[in-house]
Amino acid sequence: MSTVLRSRNTLSFTVKMTTTSYSVLGGCSAASDGAVTQTDVIIVGAGVAGAALSYSLAKDGRHVRVIERELSELDRISGELLHPGGYLKLIELGLEDCVENVDAQKMVGYQCFKDGKKLTWTYPFQKFGSNVAARCFYNGRFVQRLREKAASLPNLKLEQGTVTSLTEEHGIMKGVNYKMKNGKESKAYAPLTVVCGGFASNLRRFFRSPKVMFLLCQNVLSRNKILSGWLE
Repeated sequence: MSTVLRSRNTLSFTVKMTTTSYSVLGGCSAASDGAVTQTDVIIVGAGVAGAALSYSLAKDGRHVRVIERELSELDRISGELLHPGGYLKLIELGLEDCVENVDAQKMVGYQCFKDGKKLTWTYPFQKFGSNVAARCFYNGRFVQRLREKAASLPNLKLEQGTVTSLTEEHGIMKGVNYKMKNGKESKAYAPLTVVCGGFASNLRRFFRSPKVMFLLCQNVLSRNKILSGWLE
């Protein structure tokens, strides 16, 4: 079975799963070439999506292996706003404490200005507690908190490495080929491989669809037109 899922943000989720080329032996997954691993799921990338997914899967008892190209804190502007819906999802996953100690600031709404006119609107918080709000923070600090919490689970392995290619056999995903931090080439196998690639992922070209990128741009333009109409 092969499935490709894409989000409307810059993060993409790519899932390819098989139960035909692996046999499960006492919790170990044995690949067709004889390699044995105790990994149930391989996750490529430990950004917001990869770290959160790995924590959720490991918390449910699965053995998870996460391979991330750069484990140091990134210093860049990227995803600095978490909407209230995202915070509610963090609560659902048990990750709400990851917005603590990252200089996060609560945000309750927006104001837009144009030609001397002002438009103000707030998030609908009526059904939620006072702690539910949007959060503005340093993206790198938030991601590091997510990684730390994921890595605290004993059945989750987080390692630095660059995945160079995906291992397939007859269209079925078997695992990944990657270069370790010391430059040594290695392989990893699991029944399920999830690619959580960011904008700089070298694997995006394998899954990218020009139609998806066009729709994203079209959606942004449409929103700008709507916002302009509100302020006129």
